[in-house]
Amino acid sequence: MAKKVSEEIRMLGELLETAESFSTYGVMSKTDLAQIRTLCQTPPAYTPDRVIEIRTAKARMSQAVFASFLNVSVSTVQKWESATAGKRPSGAAAKLLQLVEAKGIEALIT
Repeated sequence: MAKKVSEEIRMLGELLETAESFSTYGVMSKTDLAQIRTLCQTPPAYTPDRVIEIRTAKARMSQAVFASFLNVSVSTVQKWESATAGKRPSGAAAKLLQLVEAKGIEALIT
């Protein structure tokens, strides 16, 4: 698993480096480069308290509605918010949480 993660990080770094080169030569706009930078960022680790904070303060949603917006089960959100469950958001779900945390739930609606 660690090898896969390091390979993904390397690939994202190379993608970002290529995009920056394209931007330098005027092949890619600064807006597109900013979007690629955002996509290449590794999402932070989400603790149960942080997930609860995003859901209640940023999104202001119940677990069921929040789960629907993230396209996960209610059980998954409950496990993310439980300190004893040991389950943490990763992959696409972590990226969506990062987006909601930064821009609010409206970012998923538009």
